Amino acid sequence: MSNKGYEIIETKKGVPIKAWTIGVPFDDNSKKQLRNTATLPFIYKWLAVMPDVHVGLGSTIGSIIPTIDAIIPASVGVDIGCGMMAMKTSITSDKLPDNLHAVRKEIEKAVPHGITLGRINRDKGSWYNIPEKSFRYWDILKDGFQKIVHKHPKIEKSNNLNQLGTLGTGNHFIELCIDEEEFLWIMLHSGSRGVGNLIGRYFIELAKKDMERHHIQLPDKDLSYLKEGSQYFDDYIDALHWAQSFAWYNRQLMMENIVDTLKKSTDLPEFQLIDQAVNCHHNYVAKEYHFGKQVWITRKGAIKADKGYLGIIPGSMGAKSFIVRGKGNPESFNSCSHGAGRVMSRNEAKKRYSIEDQIRSTNGVECRKDKNVIDEIPMAYKSIDNVMKAQSDLVEVVHTLKQIVCVKG
Repeated sequence: MSNKGYEIIETKKGVPIKAWTIGVPFDDNSKKQLRNTATLPFIYKWLAVMPDVHVGLGSTIGSIIPTIDAIIPASVGVDIGCGMMAMKTSITSDKLPDNLHAVRKEIEKAVPHGITLGRINRDKGSWYNIPEKSFRYWDILKDGFQKIVHKHPKIEKSNNLNQLGTLGTGNHFIELCIDEEEFLWIMLHSGSRGVGNLIGRYFIELAKKDMERHHIQLPDKDLSYLKEGSQYFDDYIDALHWAQSFAWYNRQLMMENIVDTLKKSTDLPEFQLIDQAVNCHHNYVAKEYHFGKQVWITRKGAIKADKGYLGIIPGSMGAKSFIVRGKGNPESFNSCSHGAGRVMSRNEAKKRYSIEDQIRSTNGVECRKDKNVIDEIPMAYKSIDNVMKAQSDLVEVVHTLKQIVCVKG
């Protein structure tokens, strides 16, 4: 049934599910995952589901999970603090060169990206010679990291400093975009990299062991949780908040390096940054006040959309993206979608589409057009226009951005 801007999915044994999915694909496997999550005894009020919803590890991507006295580590995921950053420049489209290939290559040189499979050689997605800027940001983070590894030594053996200021793989990207007034924007998407991944996996396993120790049966082991007051809850919160900070600084450092590189480029005119930066998480946990109570809010593939709060909702490569302002809708726990959302797996996209399809669908975008990025082809994602229409009561569009350069890992 439909009520206001969302559909209500009733559950037999759990809280209701409010889904902003009118006019967008909403598959049965995602609904099953959501119903499983809704049965947990500590879910507060209801689950909120965004139009970019799709299956994730344990909990569904594109969901907001409010909880009392417990957190599900797999619902936060392993890319803790993953999110977006964008800055507007004074460059207008008429000042850009006809061919942006050299600009893309300069960005790729400035920011390590991708991964070396098997690690036989050095990882191309990490720094080989760590720059001075990375050390300055690490100085902010290192004491917190040492506090974590003092209690959990396994986390020390992770990519941390050597990946601070690097992009990663998959759907992480750096883009240059043009807005509705023809101004150039720099936008990027990344998170807490290898160290966040290790922290996530480490505490997911501890939560599973906690369930076994207390003989707690769950509809899905990946819904294993840590309760406040339990052995590892406070340690997880400390590690979680640290990884979220790492992700924020990771994006900040990449943006600084990209800006420095573009200012030195002979292919671009002199420019200034003319708008405040937007830097927002979309895989994270925060303690917030909702409906008269302080609760843990896990946004798994969703961003904060408090009234007046600026956020970023990217589309697929070859589509468009949006700078948005939150409307502070309490029904969604002041949240909105984090992107377009996949409609098929990476393997399915690789099977279904060819390099020729990739070339056609990214026409006009300076980007890689090879077999290793077919899994990110625009057709693997939902229509960003339909996603935005489905959440018109959650956010208003401030700027519409069209990609012209895209760097993938």
